[in-house]
Amino acid sequence: MPRPSLASLLQDDLQGLFTGTLFAAFGVFLMQNAGLVPGGTVGIALLAHHAGGVDLGLALFLVNLPFHGLAWLRMGRAFALRTALAVTLLSLLAAWLPRLVTLQRVDGAFAAVLGGLLCGAGMLILFRHGASLGGLNVLVLRLQDRFGWPAGKVQMAVDAAIVLAGGWWAGDAGRLALSVLAVVAVNLALVYNHRPGRYRPA
Repeated sequence: MPRPSLASLLQDDLQGLFTGTLFAAFGVFLMQNAGLVPGGTVGIALLAHHAGGVDLGLALFLVNLPFHGLAWLRMGRAFALRTALAVTLLSLLAAWLPRLVTLQRVDGAFAAVLGGLLCGAGMLILFRHGASLGGLNVLVLRLQDRFGWPAGKVQMAVDAAIVLAGGWWAGDAGRLALSVLAVVAVNLALVYNHRPGRYRPA
């Protein structure tokens, strides 16, 4: 079987990066409109947007900047460059989507579930193409390597702190519960679908 050309591989990766990032950006857009703050760097950026009025696209870009160096060290140059491209696209799409789509009303539970699943699906597509949305997953892997801290527990603790900060800012237990639901939706999409060797062509 002939090996794919460099041009076809590049085209495959570019469409994957764009598709995955678009899915994630629309998920973030839904959560933004519902006033939710999920975990990860997306949650930090949304918290900065809601609490401080920072432009969401700019916040996403700035929050992820410190993690690009870690991604280079932990995952290699190709992964870091693809991730930087995905984060840049996410920032641009987050800035453009409110100009392309206007929502008069979105139910909070619907935004949490669909937004979370879209972010999870987008991340899965990016993983398939050797990239990510950067951020805290790279940091927790580095902490595990350096200090032996379990990555899953550290990630959960950090996500919980971000969600609680969002709930404290909003002063709304219902919004806090919906933010937790969004985190659960993201993680369910990853847990049930990101299993190497689980899905094979017939």
